[in-house]
Amino acid sequence: MAVITRGFGAHRAARNDRLPPGQTQVEDWPVLSAGATPDVDPAAWEFVVVPESGDPVRWNWDSFRALGLEDFTVDIHCVTHWSRLGTQWRGVPLDRVFEHVDTSYDYVMAHSYGGYTTNVPLNELLDGQAWIAFEADGAPLEAEHGGPARLVVPHLYFWKSAKWVRGLRMMPQDEPGFWEERGYNLHGDPWTEERYS
Repeated sequence: MAVITRGFGAHRAARNDRLPPGQTQVEDWPVLSAGATPDVDPAAWEFVVVPESGDPVRWNWDSFRALGLEDFTVDIHCVTHWSRLGTQWRGVPLDRVFEHVDTSYDYVMAHSYGGYTTNVPLNELLDGQAWIAFEADGAPLEAEHGGPARLVVPHLYFWKSAKWVRGLRMMPQDEPGFWEERGYNLHGDPWTEERYS
């Protein structure tokens, strides 16, 4: 006859409902990159949006930040199964960027210094869902985490939050970026585990 001690199994930790399926919470901030870390001088940094007209909309470091910085706190989820909760950022919301861009295209390709690209539907970047961030945890964004500026799209896996971002190109239809061409999902929703195609 089996004897089961009272309370057996009661020590299992409750799952945090802010963690998508398959994710583990970390307190540190793992660094994962494809290729070398670019050295981008803020004095030379430029952000460019290219709409279908072909006429680019450009900002330098000061004019872009003058669009309006805001503080935001979000959870981030890496496709490699770690999540960092309550990460604090400062950056410009994409809503303010697109107040200056005339486009009817529905898709965006983000481009980074160093050549990285990733695709995101435009409607996933608007309505307070995405930012170009310059600071994290109260300090300028370190180069290894994408400084001086990175895209932050916290409701998608973190490979969509392009480090060292330098601009966006509008597209009439969806196209794969760097990791998407290598088998990652075109969309990347962590809550439905859209990791791979």
